[in-house]
Amino acid sequence: MADDGTWTADLAALEPGTWRTYASFTPDSGPGKGKDFVLSRTVTVPGDAKKTPLPKAASSTEVDGYTVTVKGVLMAGMAHPTAVSISKDGKPVTDLQPYLDTYAHLTAFHEGDLAFAHLHPETEAKGGNGGPDLAFQAMLPKPGNWRMFLQFQTGGKLHTAALTLNVS
Repeated sequence: MADDGTWTADLAALEPGTWRTYASFTPDSGPGKGKDFVLSRTVTVPGDAKKTPLPKAASSTEVDGYTVTVKGVLMAGMAHPTAVSISKDGKPVTDLQPYLDTYAHLTAFHEGDLAFAHLHPETEAKGGNGGPDLAFQAMLPKPGNWRMFLQFQTGGKLHTAALTLNVS
């Protein structure tokens, strides 16, 4: 944050097209103290843009040798218990490290209008390790395809798993 209160962030080079950036934060002082905020802005990168369809809906994916599996049926407009399980080489992962005060961050974007949701597991990260199962109360407002990104940390390295889920 700059002295004038503006924030900047370096981004990796983006492909040509229209992108949406999001900032999610909770002020620790001032009139918005303790409230969750999400700001977003459209960014356009000039050039020949190519539309890329979402990958098909699937309940599991792999990243960096880890398998991430989502369990539970997501239903639009209602909080629903959802579990994410993380394994490696067929064995449960129990060495999840706290990252930004929690064992995982689950961010979801709705196909078509880019509605946004950011979720944390119900288990508090009070030191030590977590895993392999992380319980969430997922409330996604609309039916359709949601692109989800789960960030988790092991061995000091951040991993980001991406998968598409269909919400009925």
